Amino acid sequence: MPDTMRESMGRVVSELIESDPETALVLADIGTANFRDVLKRFPERSVNLGIMEQTMVSVAAGFAMEGFHPFVHSIAPFVVERPFEQIKDDFCYQGLGGTFISIGASYDYGTDGMTHQSPGDVSIMKTLPGMQVCVPGTPDEFETLLRHTYRNGAPTYIRTSTQENDAGRPVSFGKLHVEREGSDSVVVAVGPMLDRTLAAVEGLDVTVLYATTVAPFDGETLRRAVAEASPNVVLVEPYYEGGLVPDIAKAIRAVPSRIAAIGVPRRILQKYGPPERHDRALGLTPVGIRARVTNFFKAG
Repeated sequence: MPDTMRESMGRVVSELIESDPETALVLADIGTANFRDVLKRFPERSVNLGIMEQTMVSVAAGFAMEGFHPFVHSIAPFVVERPFEQIKDDFCYQGLGGTFISIGASYDYGTDGMTHQSPGDVSIMKTLPGMQVCVPGTPDEFETLLRHTYRNGAPTYIRTSTQENDAGRPVSFGKLHVEREGSDSVVVAVGPMLDRTLAAVEGLDVTVLYATTVAPFDGETLRRAVAEASPNVVLVEPYYEGGLVPDIAKAIRAVPSRIAAIGVPRRILQKYGPPERHDRALGLTPVGIRARVTNFFKAG
């Protein structure tokens, strides 16, 4: 069986810990099964702190100040929202590099309610100056993005999920991948939304760009696509809708344009269930996305 994104994380991070003595691993009781061997073999630079997420980030910053590159992992609400102040002050304010890897967003743990949901994680991390944000759609894309950003001196947030595309693309950090070209409009699909977006726009003459790096955003490729197709841009995101709208608007500010954002609506999700059930309820299926896209085109 191919790796899941989380299995890929365990494998790749373990390889880096073993091969590079200037790496460290800090956990807060989540994901320990992926790192049993690492925790036993490298106790001087791999530690499970228990359920203390703020301490997890501050200890990771301590490793970074001593010249290590720390990997920090937990469920998205526990690695982004709960220790956000420590990420801001201990990493960004001090200019430290590290990799924060999440699982579970937006609602992979939808059966556990809001405490385990985090559709706002990307928007939150994008507020931090210098924070790199990656949203891979497959395990191999996760590995590519991790290795591209690893030890580049900046703090990086990599969002993994149980929902994946069927096949990876030749992605590069900081670049949009041109999936297909058209002449009517431009559609930007983020991470695991690519497959369902392609199904939604089947038969439509649109350019589809694939984003696995959310910050920094590749405005140059978008501008080129808009110049060759249309200033109508549809954005399909797996987190709170509109997260990339400011970046898109800035990239094409010289061109009169229309932008539509499709993603998780900014409201409390009251229902429980697996991610597929939430997707159906929120219209984030190929049928629901196509309806939003065609309505946007008709309104123009």
